[in-house]
Amino acid sequence: MKEFKIRCSAIGQIMTNSRSKKETLSKTTQTFLDGWIKEQIYSRRKKIDNKYLQKGLVVEDDSIDFVAEQLDYGLLMKNEEYFENDFLTGTPDVILKTHVIDVKNSWDCFTFPLFETEVPNKDYFYQAQGYMALTGLDSYKLIYTLMDTPQYLIDKEFKYNNFYDLDYDVFEKDYKYNDVDVKNRIKVFDIEKDEEVVDAIKVRVAECREYIANRIK
Repeated sequence: MKEFKIRCSAIGQIMTNSRSKKETLSKTTQTFLDGWIKEQIYSRRKKIDNKYLQKGLVVEDDSIDFVAEQLDYGLLMKNEEYFENDFLTGTPDVILKTHVIDVKNSWDCFTFPLFETEVPNKDYFYQAQGYMALTGLDSYKLIYTLMDTPQYLIDKEFKYNNFYDLDYDVFEKDYKYNDVDVKNRIKVFDIEKDEEVVDAIKVRVAECREYIANRIK
């Protein structure tokens, strides 16, 4: 079995604290690690799919272009390089000379963090620390965008929720945002590297490896 390393997108799964004084790792972390062990034993990867992920994948390139235009970056190229060190793995969205950019696409205007002043999702904070550790950069921009929802997902949402008593054109408009002021469609959170957090992640990975070793005996 290969040595455990944590994907940056999953760091939050192992950083929750245990409620029990008898256990180092939380139940959430243990469940995550049990799933990882099964992936190794059966040579299968657990698949996660939902409407939020589907939208993010479909509009990813458009959202990066949108960020480039609105924040005057010029041209942003999506990073395809895979990074790995002794503890972490991951593929950041965009890597510049001074900072990493990660773009998150909100499902709709109600999940868009318009009024948030701090990173709304702790998992994304840990992901940022991981990507900075992998790339050697000290600054990170977590950028939320509000893009038009792909048509097939709008149709699926309409049918799934049985909104047949609503006018489809009215329903569709709720998932299209080109008529909205761009300042209300993009939100930037600046995150700096925290070496103490990075060190804590490394310690937790070591604890996860110990759990895995005991689990597979």
